[in-house]
Amino acid sequence: MSANAVIVIADDHPLVRDALRQTIAQDMADAVFHEAASLAEAETAIRDLGTTDLVLLDLHMPGMRGFTGLAYLRSQFPETPVAMISATTDPRIMRQAIDYGASGFIPKSAPMDEIRNAVREILAGNSWLPGNMDEVPETAAEDAVLAGRLATLTPQQLRVLGMLSEGKLNKQIAYDLDISEATVKSHVSAILQKLDVNSRTQAVILAGQLNVDDPARGIPS
Repeated sequence: MSANAVIVIADDHPLVRDALRQTIAQDMADAVFHEAASLAEAETAIRDLGTTDLVLLDLHMPGMRGFTGLAYLRSQFPETPVAMISATTDPRIMRQAIDYGASGFIPKSAPMDEIRNAVREILAGNSWLPGNMDEVPETAAEDAVLAGRLATLTPQQLRVLGMLSEGKLNKQIAYDLDISEATVKSHVSAILQKLDVNSRTQAVILAGQLNVDDPARGIPS
């Protein structure tokens, strides 16, 4: 573990970002921190930094759309470890996070020593989950299938899938991504094939399985 590790803290609540930074800095005084308030800001920070040792990624943050945001970052930056941070303590959600590429899952309610230990473990190249690993369920069959299919999508296809989930038409997607409608149609066709579905509606329903309800609406999650 490098003493001057570069860590991106991505959470839309400034107080949460500040608390995480202070907690980790007590253990790693030379760590370099960068903050982001959305998935887009996190992507920009990682890209601009060139080398990022760890991303702490809020599960409920603008642009995330559940685990779609995690899958997108992992496809864009496969060498960068990502640990999810959330108010949830649902064991299945923790398992899903690992299945979709996270190196760990850190509850925001975890004691400071546990958060510091989690960061140390992940920076050392290990995975981390709270408590006894045996308490986290095995991967459900449907989750395994979806994770496998999702892993075949390119970053651009994940972007398009997210926009389909928002109900956007091809014309709107083309405008937002600054590509042609023909290119959007090509991406949609590839998405349907890779997800093994026959329509945009079925793709959106499948993508909906990646969504995670916020356990604390109106409260930092």
